[in-house]
Amino acid sequence: MSIHLTRDLEALHRNLLSMCAAVEEMIHQAVAGLAEPAYDKVRILASRDDDIDRWDVRIEEECLKILALHQPVAIDLRRITTVLKISSELERVADLGVHIAERACGLLTGPVPEVPENLKQMAHTAVSMLHRSIDSYVELDSDLARAVCAEDDEVDQLNREIIAELIARMQAAPDYVEPALHMFSAARHVERVADHATNIAEDVVYLVEGRIVRHRTKIEQTESPVTRL
Repeated sequence: MSIHLTRDLEALHRNLLSMCAAVEEMIHQAVAGLAEPAYDKVRILASRDDDIDRWDVRIEEECLKILALHQPVAIDLRRITTVLKISSELERVADLGVHIAERACGLLTGPVPEVPENLKQMAHTAVSMLHRSIDSYVELDSDLARAVCAEDDEVDQLNREIIAELIARMQAAPDYVEPALHMFSAARHVERVADHATNIAEDVVYLVEGRIVRHRTKIEQTESPVTRL
């Protein structure tokens, strides 16, 4: 590897980590806002989302520049394609942070309901998954990445429980319909954060092992015995 390629890859790595830290902080604040919604938080997060959009564009431009100038192969090529994918996932997570804060503010139109305990648990798990998916990239740890992927089923189950609980609340108290719908939407956005964390973890497995594990279970379930042979 040339010294110039090494330098450019290190700069790319630093920029991605800066973007990661900013997005993770956004999600922390958005989730905390479910218990204490405020319009000011939405404006702040929206401003930070603009910064994340600029990071996303900058990183993509750097990746394209490295591809054009150095024509990397093997692990270096995988790293660049992985950075491109992770940057895109992080940009979408930042969008979800704004959406969560907006849904929290929708609760201000009436009595603010208590956040369901399983929603708090799901939010904690989703944020933890995002943090550890980023750690797996930094440490090039595919085992950690696979552990993150395995937790997505837990978040999906919590989301189903939250939906059932919110439906029961709405049936018991019609006045609860509007706030429950905002809470339902917020829960869906939190669940999507976990999905993006899973995507990042899958990208890390590809980076480290060179194996594409995305959709692997679904593909294996639909393959015929002849195809597998």
